[in-house]
Amino acid sequence: MEWFDRAKMMVVKFTDIGVALLALAIILQLLFGNNTQFLGDVAGNIMNFVKAFGGQGLVGLVAIGVVLYILNRK
Repeated sequence: MEWFDRAKMMVVKFTDIGVALLALAIILQLLFGNNTQFLGDVAGNIMNFVKAFGGQGLVGLVAIGVVLYILNRK
């Protein structure tokens, strides 16, 4: 089971890195606007993501709850 624990820790670390990069992209977009070529419209994409889940009713609400649980557990 040691390999499973290692794999789980790697997934958690990659998730943490992804969340940190997402936060950095949002901050850069707030500072420089949509003129940042390599980022695109990060805030707009997040809004579309939330709208897509919200349009799915209860299933979308449960999916958002699962995503928030994964991001908040430590």
